[in-house]
Amino acid sequence: MTHQDATHQDATKAAYDGVVELYASLFADRLETRPFARAMIGTFAELVRATGNLRAADLGCGPGHLTAMLHELGLDAFGIDLSPGMVDHARRARPTLRFQQARMEALPIEDGALGGVLAHYSMIHTPPGELPQLLAEQVRVLAPGGLLLVSFFGTDGPEPVRFDHKVAPAYSWPPDHLADLLAGAGLVPFARLLHDPASERGFLDAHVLARRP
Repeated sequence: MTHQDATHQDATKAAYDGVVELYASLFADRLETRPFARAMIGTFAELVRATGNLRAADLGCGPGHLTAMLHELGLDAFGIDLSPGMVDHARRARPTLRFQQARMEALPIEDGALGGVLAHYSMIHTPPGELPQLLAEQVRVLAPGGLLLVSFFGTDGPEPVRFDHKVAPAYSWPPDHLADLLAGAGLVPFARLLHDPASERGFLDAHVLARRP
């Protein structure tokens, strides 16, 4: 890892550590107001259950609201986050579930162990040049036939767009470009959902499902 990589990650970690309670309160409804995202997560969980491997990681889990949703949808779900403050909050709020602090570039998960990986707006802070490394790590931990659901801010332009997210600098992605990166990492993208934004930023909300062959 380069010094620049560490600096960007340390800044993101510190930013999220500073907004734990506010962030948790904003997402307490667990997508009740976001039907498209909820539908994609439900579809993801159904497809993971069909693989017979119920182990699923919620990467960038924050306060653990979606980890709990995956558990309720029948998965053996656990959460991983860069922010120790978020992990502490998730453990207190949901003591029956497992949460761990770790970097997405070095997941504490054995090769081919998981039936599913959820990355719900958790790679948006990753500079474009570093994203292939994150995707390679997600492919590593997925079993053959395992599913990855990536949700992100979509843009119509040809390249990723850096913008000032409320917590830390972030990037929106052309959906085709991100799907190409998934394919380059060895996954097979097979479904996507794009819809008008739920925020004032003006980006599309984008969800892409991919499978490890």
